Amino acid sequence: MNTMFQLVWEATQQTIVMVFLSTIFSLILGFPIGVLLHVTGSEEHGGILPHPAFYAVMSRIVNILRSFPFLILMIVLMPLSRLIIGTSIGTMATVIPLSIAAAPFVARVIESSLKEVDPGVVQAAKAMGSTNWQIIVKVLIPEALPSLVSGVTLTIINLIGYSAMAGAIGGGGLGDLAIRYGYQRFRPSYMVAAVVIIIVMVELIQFIGDRISGHLISRR
Repeated sequence: MNTMFQLVWEATQQTIVMVFLSTIFSLILGFPIGVLLHVTGSEEHGGILPHPAFYAVMSRIVNILRSFPFLILMIVLMPLSRLIIGTSIGTMATVIPLSIAAAPFVARVIESSLKEVDPGVVQAAKAMGSTNWQIIVKVLIPEALPSLVSGVTLTIINLIGYSAMAGAIGGGGLGDLAIRYGYQRFRPSYMVAAVVIIIVMVELIQFIGDRISGHLISRR
């Protein structure tokens, strides 16, 4: 029992590290892309710097990356993980494909959240002489903050699922524990423990995200 508890605890820690780091890096990659998609979109959708050609290219790239199955993407990115981390397996190596896989999703979430901002607010900021940068930083992002928080919450939940799938090819974490001990060694208790912890993590993240988003809405 002590061995099981230790293995489950270590796997949980690995999953938390993977999800935390990949959330940070996917936001670093995806947030500016999402902003660019919004501001270069059509004016009727709130674009403040319409550029149809640029938007079409960026949108197509994001769609292609989003359509990649995660396991295939992880295998494709193994050389990159080996180059950056020094290995293609384990917790830290998995952060690379997790971040890249989630970045297009983050970009779309950011774009959708910014589209929800009332165009009248943007027009008022323009009338007051605000620059495009000021509109993005002081109008669009603050106004879309509750929706952005909900989007980040959804991203974290997706990354928890991705991290579990990564265990199938040596990614570590709860998915690896469930496969190696629960499935391959016929110990269902390990699989049940992994599934329960993942469910608890998802519920906790959703609860925290909903509370933060609700608090931001109530302060308006």
